[in-house]
Amino acid sequence: MLNSAVLVLNRSYLPVHVTSARRAFALLYQGIAQAVNEEYRTFDFEAWSQLAVARDVESVGTPGGRIRVPRVIVLLGFDRLPRRHVRFSRINIMTRDRFQCQYCGWRPVRAELNLDHVVPRSLGGRTTWENVVTSCVECNRTKGGRTPVQAGMELIRKPLRPRWTPLAHLMLTGARYEEWRPFLNVVDASYWNVELRE
Repeated sequence: MLNSAVLVLNRSYLPVHVTSARRAFALLYQGIAQAVNEEYRTFDFEAWSQLAVARDVESVGTPGGRIRVPRVIVLLGFDRLPRRHVRFSRINIMTRDRFQCQYCGWRPVRAELNLDHVVPRSLGGRTTWENVVTSCVECNRTKGGRTPVQAGMELIRKPLRPRWTPLAHLMLTGARYEEWRPFLNVVDASYWNVELRE
């Protein structure tokens, strides 16, 4: 339960990050953040820990009793927005490729996926968004140090640099928890964050 996901909002209630419940509790306890409930009320750690916990609500046990796991927290002193630059990382490449082998279309568990250079480095291929794809171990082994054409294989999608950030991806794929939905909905976000005129 402590490793489950919690949506982090900046001071303006814009989503900036997803963290673990463990980290969210630490931020609440340190007074850096407050928990947000379904009615958009905010609670510091003391007030949050005093809330009654229903049987069907996710919670963690402490010596003082059960504490509800917050699904949304708001940072009290952070008003910046997430970076627009998409980090070139394994998880972002796999997210771009929908955790699917780009040669055979198989969607194995993440541990059975790896990254493949479309044009192998031995043939001058570079490690860039446009030359690295997600592949299963079997297809990577079959392709070896050849290009897809040389190996008689075809890519499902041409690899491109994504224009989204991981949080934008969350908006497109839907919220993991119902409590996240109001903060990830593009229409709601534009309503709450449009500049008002005098």
